[in-house]
Amino acid sequence: MKNVLSIIYLISLILIVCCNPSPDTSKESNNNSYKERVEEISEEQIDHLGITNKKYLSAASKRALKWPAIGNEWFIEFSKPEPLKGDLAYESGVVRRDPSAMIMENGKYYVWYSKSLGPTQGFGGDIDNDKVFPWDRCDIWYATSEDGINWKEEGIAVARGEDGEYDDRSVFTVEIMKFEDKYYLCYQTVKSPYTVRVKNQVGLAWADSPDGPWIKSKEPILSPADNGVWKGEEQNRFLVEKKGDFDSHKVHDPCILPYRGKFYLYYKGEQMGEQITFGGRQIRHGVAIADHPEGPYVKSPYNPISNSGHEICVWPYNGGIASLITTDGPEKNTIQWAPDGINFEIMSSIKDAPHAIGLNRAVDNEIEPTSILRLGLTHVYNNPDEQSIMRFTSRRRTSHTAKGEASE
Repeated sequence: MKNVLSIIYLISLILIVCCNPSPDTSKESNNNSYKERVEEISEEQIDHLGITNKKYLSAASKRALKWPAIGNEWFIEFSKPEPLKGDLAYESGVVRRDPSAMIMENGKYYVWYSKSLGPTQGFGGDIDNDKVFPWDRCDIWYATSEDGINWKEEGIAVARGEDGEYDDRSVFTVEIMKFEDKYYLCYQTVKSPYTVRVKNQVGLAWADSPDGPWIKSKEPILSPADNGVWKGEEQNRFLVEKKGDFDSHKVHDPCILPYRGKFYLYYKGEQMGEQITFGGRQIRHGVAIADHPEGPYVKSPYNPISNSGHEICVWPYNGGIASLITTDGPEKNTIQWAPDGINFEIMSSIKDAPHAIGLNRAVDNEIEPTSILRLGLTHVYNNPDEQSIMRFTSRRRTSHTAKGEASE
């Protein structure tokens, strides 16, 4: 009996030990780690961010402590758009939109843009004969100016293709690149019929002069990803079985930059079954890279390279690429910069940015991060059926003072 009691005692002792493990050192370790992080917060940070007590940090304060240590050199404010004069002034019944960058050639500015005529009917009628968007049934035109304000329309640069070609319905949203005394226009294309499920592509044209004549690529240089699956046969772009890549529906707003001995084609991607998120429309940017301006262009495996955006607005700066991100997504209304042209980080938050910016590439973009944005072109909706090209300016904002108050 005594032996039995001894065994029961030993078993009870083992159970007590097992059920009462040693004190939780992980919790103590976490507390010590938090104390160390709190101690690392400098008095200068406390003062700069206006934190009341570093032992009690809100989620907002914790995010603020992670902000990069950048100054205000990336922060700018935009003017309201101002009308142009001459042939690019508002004209009733005409759509002029999506200006390219301006370049300076032969002592004058050149700009290219989308142009169409007449009102927009949308998708409710006869899509074979109607105009479904303002950028439908467009050709690419160009204009010149000596001062950037008074413009002369010179005529068509790139026209729509013949029936059956990949660009027979519309060519639009153009961008210019000059490289080694040759000129390149990249632009969006649509093949008839223009349905809501049509897949936009990117075309290219080149010339030895900004006045042309332009030679068009026989095939698109960029197409949407082919890994989304529509659901059913109904013309409804929101019904999908599989959404596919970020650019499974459309590739828009192309812009080619010479960079690091190659050619980086930045573009906007629209996904099949695009949704509204907490930041608005699901719009993201991507890049495709080529060894030659004419291609072939290979999409980066790092795509998408943005979480947000709309029209592409990119420029070289300090060995990397800067990007103005507007309109859509959780990171909209920011200027971002990537040291390698791919991995972008937010450098400033802005407001009231113009739409469809045409940069002034005649200026030195290395003067400061945003010098290329000091003046440029944009478009505005005069009404749902008519758009016109206008100009904008911007300025750096480094201080905030009241009337009569001395600046810093």
